[in-house]
Order: sequence, then C-alpha cells, then structure tokens
Amino acid sequence: MIEIKPAGKIKAEVSVPGSKSITQRALIAAALADGESTLIGPLESEDTQYTAGALQQMGVTVEKEEHRWTVHGNGGKIATPGKEIFLGNNGTATRFLTSVAALGTGVFKISGDERMAERPILPLMQALKGWGVDIASINNNGCPPLLIKADGLSGGKTILPEGKSSQYLSSMLLVGPYARQEAELDVEGEILSLPYVFMTLAVMDAFGIRVEANEAFNSYKIPQGTYNAREYAIEGDASNASYFYAAAAVTGGEVTVPNVPVPSLQGDAAFVALLARMGCQINKTGEGLMVSGPEELKGITIDMADMPDVVPTLAVVASQAKGRTTIKNIAHLRIKECDRLHVMAVELAKMGVRVRELDDALIIEGKDPDVPMHGAEINTYNDHRIAMSFAVAGLTVPGVKVLGEECVAKSFPDFWERFALLYD
Repeated sequence: MIEIKPAGKIKAEVSVPGSKSITQRALIAAALADGESTLIGPLESEDTQYTAGALQQMGVTVEKEEHRWTVHGNGGKIATPGKEIFLGNNGTATRFLTSVAALGTGVFKISGDERMAERPILPLMQALKGWGVDIASINNNGCPPLLIKADGLSGGKTILPEGKSSQYLSSMLLVGPYARQEAELDVEGEILSLPYVFMTLAVMDAFGIRVEANEAFNSYKIPQGTYNAREYAIEGDASNASYFYAAAAVTGGEVTVPNVPVPSLQGDAAFVALLARMGCQINKTGEGLMVSGPEELKGITIDMADMPDVVPTLAVVASQAKGRTTIKNIAHLRIKECDRLHVMAVELAKMGVRVRELDDALIIEGKDPDVPMHGAEINTYNDHRIAMSFAVAGLTVPGVKVLGEECVAKSFPDFWERFALLYD
C-alpha cells in the first residue's frame, strides 16, 4: 500500500517510457520481418516481456539492451513451442499472438491468468476460421486458454463478426501479409478504439506493408508480402502521460511531458484536448506538450469509445471539476484488466464522489463545497490504470491510499519514482 501526499500547484517536467501499444505492434512486425530490426526506446514492462518471451518461444530472438532491442526476424516462419505460451493478463499479446501462432505448423496452446480466462476472444477465433485456422477455446466459452492446430493462413475473404475490441482487427491485419493468397477482411458492427487500428496500419506501413481500406475502415485488402527489417523509434506512451497531464489539471499547476510527439500515432494523445475543454491551457514545447491547470475545472460530456485507456484518468479529473461530466460509449471497459467502468464508480464513491454507473457510461457530479471529497483505501483490482489514476486523486485529497500499487509494472514499472518528481 502507498499513501499519496497532497501537493500544491505542481510545476514539473516528466518523461514517460515508450508506448506499450506501439512496442507490441512493432515487436510483431519486426519478428515477422526478414532480417534484423532495431527498436529504439521500447517499453520494458511486464506486458512487453510476455510478448517478447512468447515470440522467443516461437523461434524469434530478441536481444535487449537499455533503450534498444534487436529483433531477429524469421520472415514469417513460426516455430512450434515446446510448451504452452502463458501471457498473464496481457490482452493485446493474447489477441496478437493467437494470429501469429496460426502462421506456424503444429499445436499451440495459449493461456493466461484467471482474469484473461474471462476476457472474450471469440470474434477473432471466428474470423481466423474464415482463413482456414483450426482454433478452439479449451473451456468452450469463447475465452482463453486456446488450442490452435496451426497450418498457416489460407487468406481470401473472412469476416470479423464485431469490432468491440480493435485488437481483434489489428491482430488479423498484422499477420494478413503472410496468407497463402491475398487476404481480405470485413468488419461487422461498430469498430471501437479505431485510433488503435490506425496505429497498426502506420506500423505496418513503416515496415513496408501498405493495407488498402475503405472510407469507413470496415473493409480491408492486405497485400501479400514480407515486412522489411528496419530501425524503428517508439514514441513516449500517451496513455501514461495522461496521469501527469491530469496532475497539472487537478492542482492548477504546470506539467511538461517532453517525449509524446505532436502529432502522435496514439489516439490517447487527444486526452489533452479534453483537458482543454475542461479549462486547461495546452502549449507545445519542443517535441512534447505542457499542460497548465485552471483555477477551476469544468465538467464536460464526451464519447470515449476511441480512448478507453484514459477513461479512468478523466473520471478522476472530473471528480475535481465544477458541474457534471458524462463519459459515454464505454461498455468495452468492462472487458479490460478489470471491469473498469464498475470499478471507477465504486472506488470514486468511496471518496465521497457522486457517481452513477450506467451500462455504457459514467456520470460524475463534480466538486460540492458542502460535501468535500475524503481519503479512502483504493482497491486496484490488480489493474495498473486504476492505481495510476487514483494517484492523481491523492494530489488534492488527503488520505488516499492505493492498495496493490505494484500492479503498475504491467505498463509503467517505475511509475511511482516518476510520480515522485511532481513533488520536487
């Protein structure tokens, strides 16, 4: 447990580690490339360790030096591992590596922890079956663990039954070039978190594969080919930068994050635009941004379908604002590392916040001078984003104690050390 000390008006500069989302996509592309690639500034965390470790089980060598990884790609040739591939609660890796395993020949078992065994993957399974993949949910519930009897991808046309997780679509896109015939993919229903799909397409393009998409981004033609080995620099993580931007917002202070570029490949970089709507001032400085908090934040209404990972951060900022904040179209938060929609409602309520949980929304009533917020012990549910969001709450509310704070290792191992820089 860690107790957060309240702070005055913060003035700080804090760099963040490399983007988790870009690191995992670049790892896949480099692993499937023909030759040696160098990733500059990748994120070293629990999740990326799972991804790199699984790729090594599949015959790809990943050599790690500080701020630099060398990936020896096998041109799409995937070895059969001698044991099951365990991926903890890494949803991105589980979905991506399911498709990578399908490129191989032989039996692959992909498993994870207790929570991962509750997280759906059926739409991806159905789409892969359309490309000739023999894949089954071992517990017959559409969730991991999975059994794949791999014999490559046939290609041709397949349908992804729903786009509730953009990771299903990104997973298919990343492996599509290695199908035996040109691959086509149609997506039914609304595609949530579409900026993550754009990120995938950008990484693929950087490694030499350009996908053709229609205007609605629900139909794709993936050319046959092999990724080109290359040197690839990874941006600072915009999701993790959100906690430091939020620190400026709630304290009325000033925080600069110098290494999330503008423009960015990451959809979560748009979080600063939401803070601007709430009254913050945003200034470009060098390669990054400086956020200055106002005397008083104001509530907003926002559709967050495309930025699910920063919903917890925004919810904490909203609790410090004047007026109501409505965060809509976020039902997909329920299949994250925990049910984040429910957890944010429960844990904010512990601190005296008036919050209402709907099926796909959070309604947060902001500051009430007659009923001030108070400290509480925050249960993180082993979810890194819950822990880091409530660290921000503790900057203005005395007595906030975060339980299980070590869960930040999933995406930001030295978060607490960098968070301490806000007090310098």
